[in-house]
Amino acid sequence: MSQTTDTSTQDLTLVQAVRDGLYGEMERDEDVLVMGEDVGRNGGVFRATQGLYEEFGEDRVIDTPLAESGIVGTAVGMAAYGLRPVPEIQFMGFIYPAFDQIISHAARLRTRSRGRFTCPLVVRAPYGGGIRAPEHHSESKEAFFVHEAGLKVVIPSTPYDTKGLLASAIRDPDPVIFLEPKLIYRAFREPVPDESYTVPLGEAAVRREGSDVSVFTWGAMTRPTLEAAEQLAEEGIDAEVVDLRTLSPLDEDAIVESFKKTGRAAVVHEAPKTGGLAGEIIATIQEDALLYQEAPITRITGFDTPYPLYALEDYYLPEAARIKDGIREAVEF
Repeated sequence: MSQTTDTSTQDLTLVQAVRDGLYGEMERDEDVLVMGEDVGRNGGVFRATQGLYEEFGEDRVIDTPLAESGIVGTAVGMAAYGLRPVPEIQFMGFIYPAFDQIISHAARLRTRSRGRFTCPLVVRAPYGGGIRAPEHHSESKEAFFVHEAGLKVVIPSTPYDTKGLLASAIRDPDPVIFLEPKLIYRAFREPVPDESYTVPLGEAAVRREGSDVSVFTWGAMTRPTLEAAEQLAEEGIDAEVVDLRTLSPLDEDAIVESFKKTGRAAVVHEAPKTGGLAGEIIATIQEDALLYQEAPITRITGFDTPYPLYALEDYYLPEAARIKDGIREAVEF
């Protein structure tokens, strides 16, 4: 991990770390700019860009029309000609009109031009449920983008990682989908260095060491997974919790290494079960560590339904009790 030797820190929330990361990269590189609906004078729907307009001006903090395809399409053109745009989509559920620009153009520009052009843009979007939002505001559809070659997909779970991963994403020569778990935007604080630093893309983090079962997760599900692991420790089950952080490229080495140690596994994500990333993680284990397997791998996920409204939201999202049940199933087989 690359980071500054300056030890000064601030206790930041995750959304404050987004803003701090954007500020640092815009200050470091004048080619970095922010664009999206209400990101300028209003500071963004979650205030992730607050103060950037006043600091960097309207040429680098651009309020756009409500047109996601236009936002990302414009950013693709900017990136192809040397800028590093960071377009914001207000909620992941609004990203679908921009899907063609992301998949057909941003992800393929390097290949299509035989390397003459790259597309260094970062599409930021709050994602996931738990905040009592209306329809199209709570989707967790990261699997759409992981399926597309040419895209990187990053989901932080802590303020420290958020700032460092965002810096790495902005500096990357290729397009990155940067999904921010809005459920934990302001859930907790941790020390974050004032100066610029990076957290490498493609490297998982072991949040809790364990010997009985490996639990793979990311984003907002990391906290309830850690809570479940601590509660299970009181029952004598020692769970290792691996926060993947980057879903594409996936840190297959970390997955396999953890599984070889424990021989049992569970995967936790809030996206629907069918076609979710849990299946890909399990397939990786089957291909590379089958002879270490001692039990079926459990999937603890959202359900194969449209995301529900308020009354059923807590039931839909994996929470500590359901995560504990799934981990026990893997251990007690």
